Amino acid sequence: MVRRAAGGPGVKAARRPELRLPAPERFEGGRLEPDGDYDGLEFREEDLTGQDGGGARFMDCALRGCALDGTRLSRARLLDSVLAGVRGVGTDLAEATLRDVELTDARLGGTQLHGAVVERVLVRGGKIDFLNLRGARLKDVVFEGCVLVEPDFGGARLERVEFVDCALKGADLSGVTLKDVDLRGAAALEIARGVDRLSGAVVSTAQLLDLAPVLAAELGIRVEG
Repeated sequence: MVRRAAGGPGVKAARRPELRLPAPERFEGGRLEPDGDYDGLEFREEDLTGQDGGGARFMDCALRGCALDGTRLSRARLLDSVLAGVRGVGTDLAEATLRDVELTDARLGGTQLHGAVVERVLVRGGKIDFLNLRGARLKDVVFEGCVLVEPDFGGARLERVEFVDCALKGADLSGVTLKDVDLRGAAALEIARGVDRLSGAVVSTAQLLDLAPVLAAELGIRVEG
């Protein structure tokens, strides 16, 4: 099930996931396995530090309060699942697929999502530092009430992506392609690189004024007086 976010004139709203997980069984497998198959399981307060779940499939799963330091989940598929209160540095989700996922109150740093496919995902609350989304494809994604510090969207494609009451600090938009991206709700909007790639995004008047010095510098306009 999905539902439309608010959106607004001239921009198509993102579709948010609306999850109703079946009663999960407690994960008792000990360690993740590469290419493992996890269906209807709850991972509660599990220490998954350094474990290898590359290529695994998680369906109707809940990861709550888990430690993901250096956890390898490259090319994994997270479907119809919830990640709540997860924490970790260097979590590897490169080329993973996240579809119909809610990520809430995360505390993550250096998470690798380059080349990933992220569709119908809600990121709510928490703080994510140095998120690597280079070359990723994001569609129907909402960032709400969270803090993103120096996220790297280089070369990514974003369609129907919304930033609601969240802080976007030092974002790299180099080579990004945007379509129906709504930045108006961002509580803070700081673009370090790629301000020339904002075509396809919607910003507020106040945000445009804040971005004016960066835009002028990008266009080689000298402002005096």
